Amino acid sequence: MDFKKSSDRIWLEDAQGKEIAFVSFPARTEQTVEIDHTVVDGSLRGQGVAGALLETLAQDLRDQGKTAVATCSYAVKWFDQHPEQADLLVDPKA
Repeated sequence: MDFKKSSDRIWLEDAQGKEIAFVSFPARTEQTVEIDHTVVDGSLRGQGVAGALLETLAQDLRDQGKTAVATCSYAVKWFDQHPEQADLLVDPKA
């Protein structure tokens, strides 16, 4: 998948340039982001797009030496299912 990236979002566009999936992660501190939304268009559900977004974000966080607080229900579930990525999470009270 050809994801687009900015400092606080990773998204996927369709052929017409319309955003059809995204994960948003605004900064909480200089080194910690909050994963607050994961949204996938209904036409893409069940195709692994949300998981690919989170996998891409996890790798970017690791590459940048950052951590995350997961407040989005999908992100919480994804990290529960990927314990090898748990070191990227910090206590939400931090």
